[in-house]
Amino acid sequence: MDSVPRLASVLTLVLSGLWHLGLTATNYNCDDPLASILSPKAFSSSSDLTGSSSPAQLNWRMGTGGWSPADSNDQQWLQVDLGNRVEITAVATQGRYGSSDWVTSYCLMFSDTGHNWQQYKQEGSIWTFAGNMNADSVVHHKLLHSVRARFVRFVPLEWSPNGKIGMRVEVHGCSYKSDVADFDGRSSLLYRFNQKTMSTLKDVISLKFKSMQGDGVLFHGEGQRGDHITLELQKGRLALYLNLDESKARLSSITPSAMLGSLLDDQHWHSVLLERVGKQANFTVDTNTQHFRIKGETDALDIDYELSFGGIPVPSKPGTFLKKNFHGCIENLYYNGVNIIDLAKRRKHQIYSVGNVTFSCSEPQIVPITFVNSRSSYLLLPGTPQIDGLSVSFQFRSWNEDGLLLFTELAEGSGTLLLILESGTLRLLIKKVSGHGTEILTGNDLNDGLWHSVSINARRNRITLTLDNDAASPGPETSRLQIYSGNSYYFGGCPENFTDSQCLNPINAFQGCMRLIFIDNQPKDLISVQQGSLGNFSDLHIDLCSIKDRCLPNHCEHGGRCAQSWTTFYCNCSDTGYTGATCHDSIYEQSCEVYRHRVNTAGFFYVDSDGSGPLAPLQVYCNITEDKIWMTVQHSNTELTRVQGSNPEKPYVMTLKYGGTMEQLVALIDGSEHCEQEVAYHCRRSRLLNTPDGAPFTWWVGRSNERHPYWGGSVPGVQQCGCGLEESCLDIRHFCNCDADTDEWTNDTGVLSFKDHLPVTQIIITDTNRSNSEAALRIGPLRCYGDRYFWNSVSFSTEASYLHFPTFHAEFSADISFFFKTTALSGVFLENLGIKDFIRLEMSSPSEVTFAIDVGNGPVELLVQSPFPLNDNQWHYIQAERNLKETSLQVDNLPRNIRKTTEDGHFRLQLNSQFFIGGTSSRQKGFLGCIRSLHLNGQKVDLEERAKVTPGVRPGCPGHCSSYGSNCHNGGKCVEKHSGYSCDCTNTPYEGPFCQKEISAHFDSGTSVTYMLQEPYPVTKNISLSSSAIYTDTAPSKETITLSFMTAQAPSLLFFLNFSSQNFLAILLSKNGSLQVRYGLSKEESHVFTISTENLANRRVHQVKISREGPELSIQIDQQLFSYKFSPGAEFRTARSLILGKVTEKTSAKLFKMLMLEGKNKMRIKINEAGDLAPWLRALAALPEELSLDPSSQKETLGLDLEVARANILGFVGCLSSVQYNHIAPLKAALRHASIAPVIVQGTLTESSCGFMVNSDVNAVTTVHSSSDLLGKADEHEPFTNAVRSDSAVIGGVIAVVTFITFCVIGIMTRFLYQHKQSHGTNQMKEKEYPENLDSSFRNEIDLQNTASECKREYFI
Repeated sequence: MDSVPRLASVLTLVLSGLWHLGLTATNYNCDDPLASILSPKAFSSSSDLTGSSSPAQLNWRMGTGGWSPADSNDQQWLQVDLGNRVEITAVATQGRYGSSDWVTSYCLMFSDTGHNWQQYKQEGSIWTFAGNMNADSVVHHKLLHSVRARFVRFVPLEWSPNGKIGMRVEVHGCSYKSDVADFDGRSSLLYRFNQKTMSTLKDVISLKFKSMQGDGVLFHGEGQRGDHITLELQKGRLALYLNLDESKARLSSITPSAMLGSLLDDQHWHSVLLERVGKQANFTVDTNTQHFRIKGETDALDIDYELSFGGIPVPSKPGTFLKKNFHGCIENLYYNGVNIIDLAKRRKHQIYSVGNVTFSCSEPQIVPITFVNSRSSYLLLPGTPQIDGLSVSFQFRSWNEDGLLLFTELAEGSGTLLLILESGTLRLLIKKVSGHGTEILTGNDLNDGLWHSVSINARRNRITLTLDNDAASPGPETSRLQIYSGNSYYFGGCPENFTDSQCLNPINAFQGCMRLIFIDNQPKDLISVQQGSLGNFSDLHIDLCSIKDRCLPNHCEHGGRCAQSWTTFYCNCSDTGYTGATCHDSIYEQSCEVYRHRVNTAGFFYVDSDGSGPLAPLQVYCNITEDKIWMTVQHSNTELTRVQGSNPEKPYVMTLKYGGTMEQLVALIDGSEHCEQEVAYHCRRSRLLNTPDGAPFTWWVGRSNERHPYWGGSVPGVQQCGCGLEESCLDIRHFCNCDADTDEWTNDTGVLSFKDHLPVTQIIITDTNRSNSEAALRIGPLRCYGDRYFWNSVSFSTEASYLHFPTFHAEFSADISFFFKTTALSGVFLENLGIKDFIRLEMSSPSEVTFAIDVGNGPVELLVQSPFPLNDNQWHYIQAERNLKETSLQVDNLPRNIRKTTEDGHFRLQLNSQFFIGGTSSRQKGFLGCIRSLHLNGQKVDLEERAKVTPGVRPGCPGHCSSYGSNCHNGGKCVEKHSGYSCDCTNTPYEGPFCQKEISAHFDSGTSVTYMLQEPYPVTKNISLSSSAIYTDTAPSKETITLSFMTAQAPSLLFFLNFSSQNFLAILLSKNGSLQVRYGLSKEESHVFTISTENLANRRVHQVKISREGPELSIQIDQQLFSYKFSPGAEFRTARSLILGKVTEKTSAKLFKMLMLEGKNKMRIKINEAGDLAPWLRALAALPEELSLDPSSQKETLGLDLEVARANILGFVGCLSSVQYNHIAPLKAALRHASIAPVIVQGTLTESSCGFMVNSDVNAVTTVHSSSDLLGKADEHEPFTNAVRSDSAVIGGVIAVVTFITFCVIGIMTRFLYQHKQSHGTNQMKEKEYPENLDSSFRNEIDLQNTASECKREYFI
């Protein structure tokens, strides 16, 4: 479908090119010598060594043998009058014959009138031509762009060091003929059609124009149904309005379709070309082109009656125009091959002339001047002194906000007058000798590059400042002042010697252009100033305005807003998502994998897949809590959607929007290792795919707008569902469950994972229109993991090995980034060469990286020196960038080396050789080591794929943990992977990708976590037991305990470690909130360490660390550290169990022992999916036979120290986190591995964050820990009704369970009270006697009746 307009577009361009060849004399033979046939009078100069003009044709040997000025300085020039406007294609130069005088470099200027010169530019900058090295040889230069002009000026820049300026010149080209029309601002040409309406599917309009006015309509046409086309100058820019729809909005109320150009009111020729095919259009002004799509419903442009050129006349009012007319000249005006001006000159009936249109271009003799230096430029002009009053006027244009426009010292001691541009506002300041004065402020944003007219008039004690008459902005009237005109007027600045000149400049000199200077109502002849016969000046360009729009084209990338001064441009990158001097660098990472590498946690992130490339960032969710870092992109319809009433004639269509463009999504998918989308189709009498050979009833559309008839779980090309491939469908005759076409609900659910087809953009359903037919559809989000390029690496084994890629195209901006590691002393990372230009990055020494680049102005070399060696076999990061503003180099996090780019000269980086990675074109100084994650201007380079077919280069590079192992915190172990690394947090109390997320829980008064220290148990899959198990440190010589807590309750028991029958360690808060560490070494010896720094039950998080190695003990609470040394004979035992929170009654140990004897190593008190209460009942049956809250009784039943027993009565209420004993993390085991760890949880253990609970109620419940879903899995058969039924089922189930538990508790308590009564008398008769079946780990260690005779040592710290 697109071939027809594309072909038409090509034909249009070909025709356009042919027309342009016909319009000009530019052809293969346009290289005739033009200056050699001229008379000597055609040559003129700024000055001449002989005092009169000397002929200066090439090879001229008569007289002086060419031209030499009277003085050799940068103000000299040689001018050639070619007689008529010609096409100039080349120039040639020689030195002066028989002398040591020649020019080594020069620039060219052109003009149609001998005034208002234009400098020759290439690449947007003033071009410098290389000259001669002797007097006789000829140096020839062909112009990259031909020029049409009558006058040529050669301006020497440098000359022979042993002589003076000397030149003989030749100009090559051919004759140039054109059709020109001059419009005076009140005239136009009407091209009338042969029929009422001209309807075109394609158009080509071309013309050239020149003007001094910044506003005016060049052409206009419109149709009655709303079509219109208008080209209009607006403030020196060209606005194109082009519309193909039926809207009839006023031209002034709509926005332009395209806007191009700048400073087009400079009285120089500018070319315009408009090409349209249907709704596609190309709009070119000079060398800048904008492509756009036209609004409208049709492809035809319907124009009624006529096209007008030069203005928009009102049909009913002759001589009246709708908008401001064009004032200037138009040349070679063609409309779809019709030469409009030629028809007008021949007075053809198709052309109607309105007003005075002439066919030669009138040239106003206006001489502009340019102030080029912000410190030393000025123009001094004389006035008429002692006149009563003052009158000064001129026009100016500039990009600078500040600058002195005018200074004069008034006569008769009446003071001084200053006119300055300050922050874009015009400020007139008159200071009287007496100290009084007046000030006038007017205008704003006057540094917009447009011409502004200023007039200062003082008559009869009244001063008026007028700014831009056309804008109706007269200056306000000031107070009465007597002013007398001075005799010296300084424009733009002051001479460097202020004392002699009596000139005062409070700010910078003006940089910009001025013209039409009048003093005392008399125009000033600036050519006389140039010749030295009037006034004085410094650092001026006379007879040209060299203003340049540095924001055209806009080199601020990614929507950055360009602002400029006279010498440079600036980019405002706010709200773009990019940064840097030209908004080139993305502030976002290129994948979730990179965010993980930057040690980020899960959350929403913006991902910029192509970095500095053209694609905008896209918001995704990064799940950085798993080994595989999943990236999720949501779409517009994630809910289960009911579908009814669809058939092949009226299908149901679901369209999915992802919040980004398809290009963004494709970049995300292509850069990932794996992507998938789950699709679920619930059906009742609604078929899905039919038979493999039949037409599908449902299909989906992917990235390329192609329909795919396979479903989740299947593969491309196989019209089946997942159950079809697995041969598990409900009906073996069909390949999808839904194709069985049953009256019962069923479903086909699976995952689509072929990346080249993702994402799903549409689902089409056609079989829900039969009786009792219904479907429900859910499409999951796009999910991807892995980054194909971040860990993409290669190893270079020899200095001669390298990878090569196509030429690196980066004319205006180039950024290169990669990681490297090496043990070599030096080596070149990459290199790309051009004819003259090149770019190279290398490690020049073990601690230095060099970035060298040349864009034609000479090499620029940046060096970053590292304080540590870079050849340490660790990964290091390099980022090098070059743009129009600066060149920079950064290594790791060292300071960036930045070099500002010169504003003039060459700026395009032009390369043409292969791009070498790891070596050079000379096969020398190659790199030995590894390079990975190479990005060129945001594009990811697949190094591994190229290395597979390159000798001497291996894909991949091991050893990531040597560089990134430190990212695994809190004792986490770095595990090496082919693509990166991971952190194994098994033996730490932390979790997360970097073992930084602490595991914490809220304890109630009855919560107890008991961990039995025994053999290791596995907690991860596919990892060896030694590296994936929590185990007991059997060495009794040392132990380490760490934990954090937060509570408001004292006393509290935090931690209890049971060794042998007489040994324990307890950490508790005493009644006053001080921390106590109680060591029971034997029945006779115990040590109590009380740390009374503050009341720690203060709802703040505190950290405790206890370390013992041999007899050396250290206790750290928060930032305070205490040490103690036990006696050499102190004996420490092996720990048997560990308890967090409350120490429970004796039968808990009996229950654990019983379960262990039965061969079980786990116990979970829960209700499972089937509602089985047997484990819970068994636990209830094993409840203790005695209950008591008396400390003495707890001492009897639990074997606790009295102080420990007192702290244990209320249990622990608060938050514990980061609990670790040697290599054991008991709290982590209880919350994460309760099904396999030797741990018992009694009471309510609620996972929560201690830090989050600091400012909240410590008793607040967050998420209760549970390893199963109490409600079970949802019924997949009836997707809509199940949601209602499940609520009722849950409520009924809960009521039944609660009732059953209540009866069980009543029965058990009755049994308990009866047994308690029977045993009471027996217990009174017994003295202290331990039951035989009580585990020794819970026996008493301190006899409360004999404390006076025991060795109990207390230490108050």
